[in-house]
Amino acid sequence: MPEDARGRLTTDPFDHRVTKDGKVLVSRGGRLVVTVGGPAAARLAAAIEAAEGQKDADAVQHLLARATGNYRRGNEKRPTR
Repeated sequence: MPEDARGRLTTDPFDHRVTKDGKVLVSRGGRLVVTVGGPAAARLAAAIEAAEGQKDADAVQHLLARATGNYRRGNEKRPTR
């Protein structure tokens, strides 16, 4: 996982909740940031569960940050295949 260079994910972490109907509610600082639904929510919930099973809190935070769609603010590049 990429590291959090400014340390914001540790000082102000995201919270999440999976609803009965399968939606993932992502919040930060007590405010709802985004609601993920449908197949994307199922993939996100499975990825979060796998990361929590490995006790990897950083991976969970990065998954939630990506789900908000507001995490790329620099010269990040997509990996080439």
